[in-house]
Amino acid sequence: MDVLFYLLPSLIMAVALFMAYRVMRRWLQMRRAWNSGLTAQGRCLRMFTTTHGGGSDSSVRTTLHHVYEFQAEDGRPIRFEEEDGPATRLEGDAVTVYYYADGPDVVATAQEPGRFKHAASTVATLAFLGVMVAFCIGFMATFHSMSSWSDDSGYSATMP
Repeated sequence: MDVLFYLLPSLIMAVALFMAYRVMRRWLQMRRAWNSGLTAQGRCLRMFTTTHGGGSDSSVRTTLHHVYEFQAEDGRPIRFEEEDGPATRLEGDAVTVYYYADGPDVVATAQEPGRFKHAASTVATLAFLGVMVAFCIGFMATFHSMSSWSDDSGYSATMP
């Protein structure tokens, strides 16, 4: 039974650390695209939404997606999907695409450079995830010290 008090916080920490990795990766990709100096005229090909949740009185989260296409410097057509773009951008709209071309991998975004805003939201998200990890570590440490205290004293916190 004690393993549950270590397994569940470890699972929560693993998810939080994976989310932190994804947030950092996306932030670095966007910075790379904005700082590369490469831009192209693109077009919004498609706009759609996805929803998550809503079952048994839970909240619904709707995510807006855009699919863009542009022609890279070397003439290749590049198509990519981006989440959480502006709701005013519709299919057929012309956009400026910021991209970083490194061989076959292309990192692109149609979001306007907002370095401070993007950095602030990234830092806030990482801080929240860090608090989650710290709470899980504190919980496991407290449980470990309480369970070792009850073993050493001869008293048990569990019912017979």
